[in-house]
Amino acid sequence: MKRVEANVPVALCHKGAEQYRKGNYTRAFEYFTKAAEMGYLQAHFRLARLYDEGRGVEKDRGKKIFHLEEASIGGHPSATYDLRGVEWNNGNNEIAVKHWIIRHPSPSPRTISFNQNAYGVIQEGICPSCTPGS
Repeated sequence: MKRVEANVPVALCHKGAEQYRKGNYTRAFEYFTKAAEMGYLQAHFRLARLYDEGRGVEKDRGKKIFHLEEASIGGHPSATYDLRGVEWNNGNNEIAVKHWIIRHPSPSPRTISFNQNAYGVIQEGICPSCTPGS
């Protein structure tokens, strides 16, 4: 409790998570916001979830993306993964591939397969796995 009172970002985020589990989303939002203002990446990621779910706040896609970007820029892997999905679904395939490469810097078979499929989408404007007969 002393760390929360001292505004230690990790403690604020943990307190926010505790409030979230209790269903007190407005209080969770307040704690996550304080921690995010201090640059705590997990708090940005949690805020993105709240904006996505509309819990404790009104759903806001723009704010969700903002907080995912803040967390991703700081190196939060789950935020980078989620941001890739947002970009892919928006048709920003080249940006999505870049996020995928950042998330998976070593060339695993899964990464290579994804990049090959993404390259086909980018170059051909089609989804190779969505074509009839495949």
